This record gives sequence, C-alpha cells and structure tokens, in this order.
Amino acid sequence: MTTPDGAPDPTTGVYAISVAADLVGTGVQNLRAYEKAGLVTPQRTAGGNRLYSQADIDRLRQITALLDQGLNLAGITMVLDLRDENHQLRTTRTEQSTRQRRTDHP
Repeated sequence: MTTPDGAPDPTTGVYAISVAADLVGTGVQNLRAYEKAGLVTPQRTAGGNRLYSQADIDRLRQITALLDQGLNLAGITMVLDLRDENHQLRTTRTEQSTRQRRTDHP
C-alpha cells in the first residue's frame, strides 16, 4: 500500500518478527513481551504470523531507547501514552488554528 503522495504506507505490516527484531537490535522474545504488554500491536497474516510496519519499528526503537534509560515496561507504557496524547492534542490544535484562520480571512 502507498500513501496519497506515492510513498509506502508506514502502517502496513511488512517485516516478519525475526527481521523486526534484527532492525531494532533485540530478541524475538522481547518483541513478544512488548506485544503482550500492549506496547505494540503488529498485524497478523491469515496464518497468524506477526507483520511489523515501519511505524511499529519506530515505536519499538522508542521502547528500546526508554529501556536503555532505565524505564520498565509500565513506565514505558505511560511515556508512550503521554506522547501519543500530546501528539493528538497538537494535531487537534493545529487543525483548529487552520480552521480559525480560514474563518478570520475568507
């Protein structure tokens, strides 16, 4: 799949678990633990195999960086949830500002 600008869709699962583990620099068992903890949700093939997207790889890299800083999985869950919420709030604020400018300057 691609995005409207023709770039590969970063949310499409393309990497098998062993490839994802290699890309992130961790073990397959760690990826399974992160999934069990709800930190990442890879797509599944019809046969049940995990497929990780580029967005998943980016998130896994964030997880390993936070682990390297000494956080446990519960702490990482909180940090990533707050990051996601912050991103959503910024997006909403930007959209509202854009709408307001359009209203102010027809």
